[in-house]
Amino acid sequence: MKTQNWNELEVPLSDPVLKTVEELKYPYMTPVQAASIPLLLKGKDVAAEAVTGSGKTVAFVVPVLEILQKRKETWKPMEVGAIIISPTRELAVQIHQVLEKFLNNLPCLKQMLLVGGVTIAEDAERLKAGANIIVATPGRLEDILSNCKSINLAARVKSLEILILDEADRLLDLGFSTSLDTILSYLPRLRRTGLFSATQTKELQQLIRAGLRNPALISVKEKPNISTPSNLINNYTIVMNAEYKFSTMIDFIQQKGTNLKYMIFLSTCAYVDYFSDIVQEMLPSVKVLAIHGKMKNKRYKIFDEFRRIESGILICTDVMARGVDISEINYVLQYDPPCSASSFVHRCGRTARIGNKGSALLFLLETEDAYVDFIKRNQKVDLEKIDIEPSIPLYEKCLKSMRDLQKKDRLLFDKANRAFVSYIQAYNKHECNLILRLKDVDLGKLAMSFGLLRMPRMPELKGRDTSSFKQLEDIDVNSIAYLNKQKEQNRLAKLKTFQDSGVWPTTTICKRKHKQTEPWSATKKRKLEKQENRKKRKEKKIKQKLSTNLTKKPKRKISQQDIEELAKDVALIKKLKKKKISQEEFDNAFGIDRS
Repeated sequence: MKTQNWNELEVPLSDPVLKTVEELKYPYMTPVQAASIPLLLKGKDVAAEAVTGSGKTVAFVVPVLEILQKRKETWKPMEVGAIIISPTRELAVQIHQVLEKFLNNLPCLKQMLLVGGVTIAEDAERLKAGANIIVATPGRLEDILSNCKSINLAARVKSLEILILDEADRLLDLGFSTSLDTILSYLPRLRRTGLFSATQTKELQQLIRAGLRNPALISVKEKPNISTPSNLINNYTIVMNAEYKFSTMIDFIQQKGTNLKYMIFLSTCAYVDYFSDIVQEMLPSVKVLAIHGKMKNKRYKIFDEFRRIESGILICTDVMARGVDISEINYVLQYDPPCSASSFVHRCGRTARIGNKGSALLFLLETEDAYVDFIKRNQKVDLEKIDIEPSIPLYEKCLKSMRDLQKKDRLLFDKANRAFVSYIQAYNKHECNLILRLKDVDLGKLAMSFGLLRMPRMPELKGRDTSSFKQLEDIDVNSIAYLNKQKEQNRLAKLKTFQDSGVWPTTTICKRKHKQTEPWSATKKRKLEKQENRKKRKEKKIKQKLSTNLTKKPKRKISQQDIEELAKDVALIKKLKKKKISQEEFDNAFGIDRS
């Protein structure tokens, strides 16, 4: 499809959805809507790629509702006509809310949201009331289709008219492929299928796996060779010294204004847990919220709160990078390069949505400057450099605050160490590890940016020069206590056991004691012994099998002569049945004496 500015395309929508579209502030069709809706309504399968914030949700919600309404037979409460699958709870909830506004004008159709957070039994009970449209995450939908026999959802989806995969490139990757394969095995083949994403995959095998037949491929971009909205300003800054990285980000937020809305993307869950505390400490007047994938029941409440507030900071992992629509995000700050190149575009797309202006800033270390050219070539995103001079007084203030927080509460000490360890491990496994190499990073200075009290012990630090790390001389980390009295009592009890026995006691789970820790050499020896025993058992099994085969009597082979004689006997029986020979002739041929 020819690329064009979506603001220039004004195609009015038809009733009964016109009123709802106006309420959603979508008075006209965007290009992805104008291209996708007619094709889906004509019965075509569609694979659509469009920049973030271009109205993809409405592009599939409208045809879903039109298709279901056009069926001559009235939909029964237990019949499922449409399924919309999204990779995250937040995105599924958002689609559910958009659908809800449309369905206020269409009481003949009902929808159901299946995203976890409650038990399968609770979802099954709600499904008994009926649903014509299901919005779900892959894992929960797979569970209900495969394991919940009480409602037999597999039988209800036999009338399915249309399947939508939102953020299709992520749904088709390895993380969701097994669940998706299971789901597709339950769905009828005669259906319409739509794939929507900001970074659509074009591999034919993946499209076939999703059940598409001769799909119409739609690519809508505001400008040729640009993967992000034209209203988005993409910048990057080089932090020359790793220890100034955190203070540089705080300085940037203070300069731009604490009355704005920011999203800060980090690489790991532990990183988010720690940074949300220290950012709040450095910016006490700002509302700081945190979301990551390990939060199960809290995630949507936090997400909803951030959507409602006028200003604040949301610190998150890539779980919030796709599809979620939060109004008036002023800045997206990528504190470190995302694990995959496509995630870069999705992160940036949280701002500058539906024609609004927005900015994104990527923080890079001096050793990571090659990432700028990589993103330009891989994702067709041009980044403009801005210079932010580090403030030494602010750095010293940040460092002191981080270390003071850890000394006050051991929980923060634990969080800081987990954050650093998880960051190093994630960096070492980065998709772009040819240009983002851990060996190029000064880990001592990096640890200073985390405000660590001491360098943790981990394999990645073995043989590395960490002399640039300035450890506090007057601190005994064993003396740092938890503010939580129960946790502190448990720690002191373990510390006493360790001082007495030299072995740190492990936590028991389900009243089952874990093995005590053992030296690495003993672990290796035990592993080699297991391998040797396994090898001996295998050899013994092979010998037993050979011995058994030798003692068995060989089976008699059927020769060609036996086959020929059998064929003659069959021919004689047929001749007797057809009365071509007499009984006497038959008896003589078989040597039967009837005297």
